[in-house]
This record gives sequence, C-alpha cells and structure tokens, in this order.
Amino acid sequence: MLDNRRVADHPIRIIVKDDLERSRLTVFFRLLLAIPHLIALFLWSIGALVAGIVNWFATLIKGRSPKGLHDFLASYVRYATHVYAYVLLAASPFPGFGGERGYPIEVEIDPPELQSRWKTAFRILLGLPALVLATVLVGSWGGGGARMSEEDGQFAADLFSSVGVAWTIAFLAWFACLARGRMPRGFRDLLAYVLRYGAQAYGYLFLLTDRYPNSDPHDPPSREPVPEHPIRLRVEDDLRRSRLTVFFRLLLTFPHFLWLILWSLLSLVVAILNWVATLLTGRPPRVFHRFLSAFVRYEVHVLAYLLLVANPFPGFVGKSGSYPVDPELPPPEPQSRWRTAFRVLLAIPAFIVTSAIGTAAFVAAFLAWFAALATGRMPEGLRNVGAYYLRYTAQEQGYGVYLLTDRYPYSGPAEYEEPEEMEEPGEAPPLAARA
Repeated sequence: MLDNRRVADHPIRIIVKDDLERSRLTVFFRLLLAIPHLIALFLWSIGALVAGIVNWFATLIKGRSPKGLHDFLASYVRYATHVYAYVLLAASPFPGFGGERGYPIEVEIDPPELQSRWKTAFRILLGLPALVLATVLVGSWGGGGARMSEEDGQFAADLFSSVGVAWTIAFLAWFACLARGRMPRGFRDLLAYVLRYGAQAYGYLFLLTDRYPNSDPHDPPSREPVPEHPIRLRVEDDLRRSRLTVFFRLLLTFPHFLWLILWSLLSLVVAILNWVATLLTGRPPRVFHRFLSAFVRYEVHVLAYLLLVANPFPGFVGKSGSYPVDPELPPPEPQSRWRTAFRVLLAIPAFIVTSAIGTAAFVAAFLAWFAALATGRMPEGLRNVGAYYLRYTAQEQGYGVYLLTDRYPYSGPAEYEEPEEMEEPGEAPPLAARA
C-alpha cells in the first residue's frame, strides 16, 4: 500500500530552513493575523477542487498532468502548506498569497511525470487511507470538517477529529513560544512531518504524482542532529507478519491487557514510593528503578504487539532484549529535586503529546491491519509511526510517572540508523532509534 522509498526521493518534499526564533507579539496574535490567509485559502480551495476534477480527466486521457493544471495545483499545495506552517507556528514570517517559493517551511514539487492510468482512474479510492491518516495528523485541509445533512437538519460528521495532531502541538507551542521566544525543536520537526505528509497526500489526490505518500516520520526534515536522550528505542523487525496472528491480534493481546492492568496498579504504588525516595535522596533507589523499568519495557512490548509494530507474542516479564521492539533505559542517575517535586505538573504537556501521537499510531495500526492481511508484511512507514509513538511513550512514562530520568521527552521524530545488509535470511539488523 505504501511506497517505502526515502522521503528525499519523493516527488513532493519538505525543506526546512527555520531558525526556531519566534516573535512573541506575532505569536500572540497569530490566528488573528492569519485571517486573510484563511479566507484566501478557502477561496483557492474551491478553485483547486474544480482544477483537480479537470486534471483527473486530462491525466486519464493523456497519461500525464497538463503543465498548466499541474503548476496551478502545485502552487495551491505549496500555499496551503505555507499557511498551515504559519498558523501552526512551524514558521515565523508572514507568507505570501501566491504560493511563492522561499518560505522557511518550503515544499518542493517535481514537474509533471507519466502516471499510470489505472492508478489515475481509482485515485480517490486508493487515496482514502492516506486521506484518513492526513486528517488525523494535520486536521482538515483548506477548511472545516465534512458535513452531512438529513431531512431533519444538519450535523457535523467528522470521521476523525478535525483538530489533528498538528493543532494539539500548535496549542502547546503557543505557550512555549510566548514564554521563551523560541519554538521547541521537537514541536517544529513534528509539525514539519505532518505538513510533509499532508502535502504528499493532497498532491497524490490532485494527481501531482502517482507516488503514494510516505508516512515514515523518521526521515528528518532538516540535517540538524537529533538531540540525544537517555531513553531510546531499539527496533529489530523485518516487517514480515503472520496473517493469522494479525487477524486475531486484538484477541491474542487480551491476556496481556489483564496482566498489564494488575501490574500497573502495583507500579503506581511503587512509583509513589520512588517519588518520595528520589525527592529525599536525589536518586531513585535501584530496586524501584529496576522494577519500574521492567514495567515500562513490558508496556512497550505489549503496545508494539497490539499496534503491529512487531510480530512475535511478547513475554510477560519485560525482560531487556527479549523483544524485537525494546526500549533502552538508563541506570539510576542523579535527578534534580525541584524537577522531582513538580514532576507531574511539568509532564502535563508530554501527556498531551502522547495522546495526540497515540491517536495517529492507532489509526496507522488500523490501516496496517488491512495491509498486513493482504500482503503478509507491515508497511515500513506505518510501522515507524507506531515506533515513534512507542519511543515517546517510553520517554514520557520514564520522565513523568516513574522517574527513570529527569530528561524531558523529545517530541520530534527520531532518526533511525540505516540497516546493514543481512547475511542470512530471516535475520534482521538492529535499528537504533535515537531519541
């Protein structure tokens, strides 16, 4: 279903040239300042819809999008990305109204290319999975959510929340930018990812390319190195999936759900004791740290199995190195007593981010369920959406609940190391996800 080639090779790419600096004044009034662009985007969306229909017929007949229509729709996708980047605080300067190149969050779109007439004929149907994921990530593009009408009246009928991951991150970033005058790097990179996927999804629907959107969040939007974090995720997965266990995955996970509930109750008690001990001594006791690390590891194993990020049935003890998707947790280390005292309050934004990314991960797992049943393989991009959520969950739990570290979770997508060639069939090389 998904094309897993590198984002850099995709005909629609995001280029990030943003220095993270933000003006507090324009951030405070960002929605008000964006009103002219929101009106223009709405009007341009109507024209783009008409042009998209004409382009569909033309591409179906000629096998290639006419250059005039291609350029018009490319400008629309570029302009929509600029507007969203501005409104979502992913970029700072006020964008132009014509989709001109040179914005800090820029979209590169290749010229018209030959396209499969079969893919063109069924483009709307083929693009539905991408549109669903784009809606979850970005929210509604170019306007509000869909509406359905009945004889008795009208009611909003959003398939998924039109808020999207991007708007949740922008809400948190608004406070951060007002406080610091800078955009947190993780938030900016997460927004760049969702904008890139949105541009590719709508570029696919508008026939700017017949390359399917790449959902992999781990292709970095910029060449800046990702900050190191004490909690990392190791992934050793060859993407093969058993159709039988995929079909019954939810049912097979049920024993783990019961054990997870029981273990979480005991972990909550230990977490409270660990908080008191860390507050007094400035370091979590080793026995508490070991117990809570095993629980975090087990929770990640269960979620990885449920979300199809990994294939084998996990064990029940959270043993380190026992599962293909395994969090690497640090040993007990000194922690700030001030951070420890207010840890739950400090972690509230991280809890919100976890919920937002988790929504995308569960939607990705839902889509991957059909793909894995059809092909016997997990699409790499969707697998990495789940891995991104698991890595952030481990960092959020390790920081905000169990005090395994006092390093704040990194919200941006982490870059995976490239796998080496496998020498023997069936063996998968390790992929270290740097936090």
